[in-house]
Parts: sequence; C-alpha cells; structure tokens
Amino acid sequence: MTVKPYRKELQAEWDQLARAGKNTSFLFERNFMDYHQDRFTDASLMVYDKDQLIAIFPANRSGEEVISHQGLTYGSFITGFETKLKPTLAAFVACLEYWQEQGLQTIRFKTLPVIYHRLPADEIPWALTVAGAELYRRDASLTIDNREPLKFQTRRKRSIKKAAKLQPQITSGSDPKLFEDYWQQVLVPNIAAKHGLKPVHSLEEILQLAAAFPQNIVQYNVYLQGEIQAGATMFLNPNVAHAQYISGHAEGRRNGCLDYLFGHLIEKAYQDYRYFDFGNSNEEAGTKINEGLLDWKEGFGGRAMVHDFYRLPLAQAERLQNYLI
Repeated sequence: MTVKPYRKELQAEWDQLARAGKNTSFLFERNFMDYHQDRFTDASLMVYDKDQLIAIFPANRSGEEVISHQGLTYGSFITGFETKLKPTLAAFVACLEYWQEQGLQTIRFKTLPVIYHRLPADEIPWALTVAGAELYRRDASLTIDNREPLKFQTRRKRSIKKAAKLQPQITSGSDPKLFEDYWQQVLVPNIAAKHGLKPVHSLEEILQLAAAFPQNIVQYNVYLQGEIQAGATMFLNPNVAHAQYISGHAEGRRNGCLDYLFGHLIEKAYQDYRYFDFGNSNEEAGTKINEGLLDWKEGFGGRAMVHDFYRLPLAQAERLQNYLI
C-alpha cells in the first residue's frame, strides 16, 4: 500500500472514486469540500495498491488530532465496489500509520450513515471497535424508508389539507432567486431568532455550491400570493433525498404551508428514492432530543437511525496488524 496526501493535481482521480465508491456522497467531491478550505488544514489521504487508487480518506488536522473532515456532516473511508474487507483494513491501517509518522496522536472518525452505502460497507466501524476505539457520540437521525413508508400522522394530514385550501405554489430549482428568498426571508431570521446562530452555509456559499452541483442541490420554496411561507434545501445522492435545511416563518407554520411542502417532497418529488432523510433531531452533541422537531419528523413517518462518532489513539492501530496477515 502507498499513501499520498491529497493535492490539487490529483482532484480528477479523487473525484472519480468519490463518485464511484460504495460508501460515498457528493459532499466528498473536492469542489464541495474545498469551498471552505481556508478554515481547515486539510489532511486528506489517497491509498494505492500498486498503481490503483483503492481508497480516499477526507480529513483535516487540528493540533495533534486528525479528524473526519470537520467541514462535512458525514465522514467516510471511501472504497470501490470491488474492495474487500482485508484490503480495506490494510488501506485504513496505512493511513493511521502515516499520520502517526507525521506526529499526530489521535483520530476522530465520524461514520457515513448506512443509507448512503450502495453496498454493505461497515469495515471501518468494525476495525475501530477491534482496535479499542471509544464511541464518544451517537446522533439519532430521522429517515423514511420508501420501501415501507408509514402513514402520515393525523395532525400532519389536517395541516396539509388546511394549506391546500389556500392553493400555495411550490417552486423548485437552482435559480439564485429561490435561495435568496429562502435565506434572507426565512432561514437566516429563524435560526438567529431561535438559536442566535447562522446557517452552516452562507447565502454566497450555497449559491456557489448549487452552481457547482445543480443536480445534487435543489431549493424548494412554497409561496402564497407571491410571499414565501417556507422552504427546504434538498441534497440529493443516488439512494437518499436529504433535507439539509428545513424552515418556515411563523405564518408558514400556522397555515400549514411547511407541512404542505413536505407532503409534496415525500409523496411526489422524491417517492422514487430509497430513503427520504430529515437529518438528526439532537442537540448538545447528541445528548439531548429536540422534542418538537422529533415529533414533527416522526409525524411524516421518519424513524431513528444512528450516526456514530469514534475516537482512537493512533498507536492502537497496531492492534489490527494480526488481521492483515
């Protein structure tokens, strides 16, 4: 195994595996990862078996730690469809040993939820457990499996019917005006009022990303008489339609327009996707449930799926050596 640090001139090769891997997302393509490259010290690695690239590891460095890239919701150790358990394990160990040689002490690894796996791909959580890693965080994410969809809760049905009588208009696409309406009139004011925070992506950043990934990032807004009521920013992967941002202003929630929009997204726009994912309903690093958000997502049939985070001293990689023989 040969390990190479990622460099810009390797982008085409990196992106090819990021698109074709068995456990991946468009978030791992470099045009997504690098939009905020000034905030992180990149430590991403590429692993070759002879001359063939078999794995990529999106990561950044912080002090003496290497971390599954902090600019991304999910982490992954991405391999191709044909890569078996022992070569995956050997490539992973090669990365841990490389970072240890660079003077790093610990890795924090966040998994890619299994709904994003195109094939079974849990080699790394298994390896981390064998090596004695600490499972230090576990989030509960709410997801609909469209092979076995549940009926909407009665309250959600009533809310959708109430909104339908008002004849709202749903508009979708990657037109910058859709993002501008949503960010400026709904999302930013709501997050500021509720949490005193800003969205992870600024308007400028989401416009940049939507222009780079027009097939993967789609904005949905719902209007009444030309006034925006609510919206959702969808991140689309082959198996998963993920609602990255969900928000409605007070009137849009009262009149049912937010529920109306999600009825449309779940039952019409993305019914052919295997999963519709709402994301997590946790706060405070997974230790607290946002009860209102949980109730709302479960009302559409969302059910819990875990998203795990591990911590491992790099020196413990030696515990995996016996499995490489």
